[in-house]
Amino acid sequence: MHLPWDRSYLATRHWRFTGWLLAAVWLFFLNIPLLAALHQPEVWRRVVGAGTLIAFGVCYVLVFQWARARRLQHRAIPLVPAWAALTLLVGLGLAGIPGTGGDWLTTLVFVAAAAVFLLPGWQALVVVALAALTPPVTAALVPGWAAEGTVIFAVLLASFAMFGVTRLTQRNAELQGAQQEIRRLAVAEERARTARDLHDILGHSLTVVAVKAELAGRLLELDPARAATEVADIERLARQALADVRGTVGAYRGVSLATELAGARSALAAAGIVADLPESVPSLPAERDELFGWTVREGVTNVVRHSGARGCEIRVDPAAVEIRDDGRGTDGEPEAAGHGLVGLRERARRLDAAVTVGRPPGGRGFLLRVSLADTGRGSTG
Repeated sequence: MHLPWDRSYLATRHWRFTGWLLAAVWLFFLNIPLLAALHQPEVWRRVVGAGTLIAFGVCYVLVFQWARARRLQHRAIPLVPAWAALTLLVGLGLAGIPGTGGDWLTTLVFVAAAAVFLLPGWQALVVVALAALTPPVTAALVPGWAAEGTVIFAVLLASFAMFGVTRLTQRNAELQGAQQEIRRLAVAEERARTARDLHDILGHSLTVVAVKAELAGRLLELDPARAATEVADIERLARQALADVRGTVGAYRGVSLATELAGARSALAAAGIVADLPESVPSLPAERDELFGWTVREGVTNVVRHSGARGCEIRVDPAAVEIRDDGRGTDGEPEAAGHGLVGLRERARRLDAAVTVGRPPGGRGFLLRVSLADTGRGSTG
């Protein structure tokens, strides 16, 4: 049964949705200036007030997501774009004054929170202080505007809360970095262990093979029967060593798209098939690179063994890989390739990718295509 989502994809979607929700949920507090705008007697004031508040909310969420993504990637937030974003938020708040009146001060709560998330400590502190001082100053300067004590309290509370969010995001990023380092070290240790195992296996086996080969050479004329026995032992030891090496190397050997394309070029040339392959490959995530590598390996194997083709074309883009030939084709899967395609589908299912097999649109030859689910699904056979 083909499951549309795997656990890693669901976890990624959940984390992204949580990030958007974390920023958007606080926009509820813009209801006060929004209601003030909607109750304005002039239509143009209602339009200006509501429009600027909507633009303010969208910009705030986008700025938060941009800064959060950079923090999670351990990348510094550049000061010029950060100050530009804060200036934009303040400007939108001021632009809404004809529609919101003194209630525009509510937007300063979000400006202060954004400053804490975007700026270094002392710069953020300056912005928070200015945001907190603005309500009483404007009340003293602008007739009819009351000193909004609740806004001052909200500015300070939101700044403190955003400081906690900032620290949490930083700790999560550090934790993810530590986990990646642990995984890298675990892989390095496993490869070192495998190298030691290979050294031990081959060191012993090849030493015995060399000794027996020397002995067989001396016995070849003196005792041919004994020499034949030693040669048989050499063959047995060589096969055993080969099996041990395959078992050990198979535990960590990976597949990459670039390596498989190089192997495909060599295999197709040896089979006398004209190859049309990409000169370069796009930068892909590790799991997708491995899946596309397996696809190229399976597809080229089918072309060489079963197609009787004269030409083979491979196309790769960031979302799909495609192998097609001009051979005899088939109405189903290649008869001898069923197990390989079953394994390929299992790998594709882990990334929610679609596997398409059959005749290409031209009607001649055979087509194998693997594409990511969000690019459109093909027949999965």
